Amino acid sequence: MKKVSFYLLFLYLLTACNSVKRVAEDEQLLRATKIFVDNKKNKNSELNDYVVQKPNSRTLGLPISIYFYNLGNPEYPQGAKKWGENHPKKYNFIKKVFSEKQSIGLAKSYINFNNWFLNSGEKPIIIDDEKTKRTVKTLSEYFKTKGYLKNTVSSKKDSIAPKKGIVSYYINKGEPLILDTISTQILSPVLDSIYKEAYGKDGKLTSHLKSGEQYNSENFIKETEQIVKLFRNAGVYHFTGNVENMVFNVQSKRPDHKTNMDLVISGTYQFENNVNQPIQRPFVINKVTKVNVYTDYTYTEKDEPYLDTISYNGIRFIAHKKVKYNPRFLSQSIFIKPFEKYTDTLTNLTRSHLKSLKNFKSVSIQYSEIGDTDDLEANIYLTPIEKFSIGADTELTHSNLRKLGVSAKFSIVNRNTFRGSELMKFSFLGSFFNTSTELENSAGFFNAWEIGADLSLEIPRFVAPFGLNKLVNKKMSPKTFFSVGTGIQKNIGLDKQNFTGTINYNWNFNSKKNISVELFNIQYIRNLNVSEYFNIYTSEFSKLKPLAATYYNDPNYNLQQADAVNFMNSASSDSAFESSNPEAYKESANTFNRYNIITSNFFIPTIAYTFTYNSQTNYKDNNFSFFKIRVANSGNFFSLLANGTNSDGAKTISDTPIAQYFKTDIEYKQFWDVTRNSVLGFRSFLGLIIPYENSDIPFTKSYFAGGSNDIRAWRTYDLGPGSSTPGLEYNVGSLKFLTSIEYRFDLIGSLKGALFIDAGNIWDITNSEFVDSKAAFNSISSLKQIAVGSGFGARYDFSFLVLRLDVGLKTHEPYLNGNKWFQNFNFGNAVYNIGINYPF
Repeated sequence: MKKVSFYLLFLYLLTACNSVKRVAEDEQLLRATKIFVDNKKNKNSELNDYVVQKPNSRTLGLPISIYFYNLGNPEYPQGAKKWGENHPKKYNFIKKVFSEKQSIGLAKSYINFNNWFLNSGEKPIIIDDEKTKRTVKTLSEYFKTKGYLKNTVSSKKDSIAPKKGIVSYYINKGEPLILDTISTQILSPVLDSIYKEAYGKDGKLTSHLKSGEQYNSENFIKETEQIVKLFRNAGVYHFTGNVENMVFNVQSKRPDHKTNMDLVISGTYQFENNVNQPIQRPFVINKVTKVNVYTDYTYTEKDEPYLDTISYNGIRFIAHKKVKYNPRFLSQSIFIKPFEKYTDTLTNLTRSHLKSLKNFKSVSIQYSEIGDTDDLEANIYLTPIEKFSIGADTELTHSNLRKLGVSAKFSIVNRNTFRGSELMKFSFLGSFFNTSTELENSAGFFNAWEIGADLSLEIPRFVAPFGLNKLVNKKMSPKTFFSVGTGIQKNIGLDKQNFTGTINYNWNFNSKKNISVELFNIQYIRNLNVSEYFNIYTSEFSKLKPLAATYYNDPNYNLQQADAVNFMNSASSDSAFESSNPEAYKESANTFNRYNIITSNFFIPTIAYTFTYNSQTNYKDNNFSFFKIRVANSGNFFSLLANGTNSDGAKTISDTPIAQYFKTDIEYKQFWDVTRNSVLGFRSFLGLIIPYENSDIPFTKSYFAGGSNDIRAWRTYDLGPGSSTPGLEYNVGSLKFLTSIEYRFDLIGSLKGALFIDAGNIWDITNSEFVDSKAAFNSISSLKQIAVGSGFGARYDFSFLVLRLDVGLKTHEPYLNGNKWFQNFNFGNAVYNIGINYPF
């Protein structure tokens, strides 16, 4: 019976994989479209955008979306009653045993399941002759915009298999049209003066239309936009660039395929007076004489009376009941000033700044003429967001020490806290983990926890003494961030407690460049459960046992955990042991060094500078680049407060070491649209940290490799450093290189797929005597120790987040002896990563 069921299921799936299952006998599935330009196959991907009917999407050459659609039935009944007529036995049986309500529920379940296949899949694209004709027309129009006014386009439909076909388009461009004499006629003295100043010999603008160049409608559009921007930013509010304002006259009937072009700009615009009679008025430079800001505008209450008005620097702030925003601060985001000329730039800048305050649902700026004058009144309508809001985030984590973690973060936001559009946010974090170690006070599956809280304040301006707030122009959206926080971990590592405090300045140099300065960032890390070190990091204790036997010259010596620290302390200071057993001495000293780094408390006072470049225009833009560099120094002036040193000579405050290091992180990402449903992404990261003044590098600031957002074929902390053999609970380094390439594509509906290759590793560059040679970066030859992982993944897009599963396969393992390639390239040694959103 099981075999019969298996064969029936296999047969069902096989029939679904027939792409023409839902194609009628007199129809053809559009398998492909081809474009030939002047008898050559088209290589211009832009032309594909003008094809009205495109074939179904394919994944790795297969129309998986059609297969999924075919699992459903488009003729399936959509009502419970109709379903019951088609399946009377099932419907009546459930009705007799239970009730008709249950029968209706069963029918709806079958209907919804069928519709899920249809909606998640993709209906076969059938060749449509009308759409083919429309494509011929759009392709012809496209080439006309490029100057090929006498192009010809034809189409041909070919059958390639039963019920499958392709459509080919053949384009003959013809001779292009060339611009010859170009002239400009401006009928407005005001506009003519502005134009000549900008386009003159010493002007800053050059025309996109040049004599001798091929006709291209894009250049006409660019020139129109440039002229409109010129006039409106010069104060001519009523110039819109429509056909009443400006016209390009092009003569295209000359036999030499050349044309003269005349640009004519009108001297007047149409204006409606007080009795709604259209009249023609000359263009003038308009001034904004009134600026009104409605701070609590809503459409439903727009006709209610406004009872409160405050004037500041000529700007009127108006509210129905009470103006809740300090005019002094809100005016810093308003660049439209009374008695100054109108400009588009300042209007757009005001709109973007007000939106960046995160206090308003909508920002609307409207202008109106004051009577029959040329003066303008600016009305800014602000609709506030609720003063208080609550948010929640959840996350799943996985690493060597944390087999599974579930965390939740709850936040309360208070907007306009001090009437200056500030954002105050209080967050509480709670996490539960299943760790890889069982301690005395561990209980249940979730045997570890973490709680934390932080309070932050975002101020939409610079808050700094001595006039430093004037160093950055207000147009760059300067912001100041203050935050304090604390957290405590139990049965996670050594049980840590940390306190943090930051002062951060941030501003946008332009729409693509952002700068951040961490003027003050201090972190205090305190370990609460040092005695459990060897219970947690059992591999460290396992390394010590044979070393102790060698040190005490007793092969039967059984080292106890309680004596481990005393042994390492004694061995590291025993010169006789060093000379007689140098390898054992070095191994013991290295283990003791790792112990000290993990168990040490730290003050980490940081000053950092971050520069970010991001060319992405919106979240749908898949052709963009991203670059980020962060340079940080820890120790700085805070070390002047040191009142002692530890045994290694590092500076301390109250016996707590001050971390002193320089750290630089550089990251670059690039994305390309490969097809309409696939993206190729590339990422590269380089980071290094150099300690000074005998300081150790805090564990939390060291680099690690592996994990769901890193080299996915290894678990977090499992790889490196260098060619060191895995096996320790944690591996960290002071140099990291990582690069990844990922191909993302659509599968079915909201389900996406990915193929990826990750490469990289960590190394030690501190030149410490305790570091194993396998872990150190000695020269460029150390790059041979780069690990490579590859694999595939699935992503489900919930619109508000992306749930991700990646399977990483070990491809190149630098720690293996002999052949290092594909030795453990199998699912038995694969790493399964669950993550939120894309890895980069």
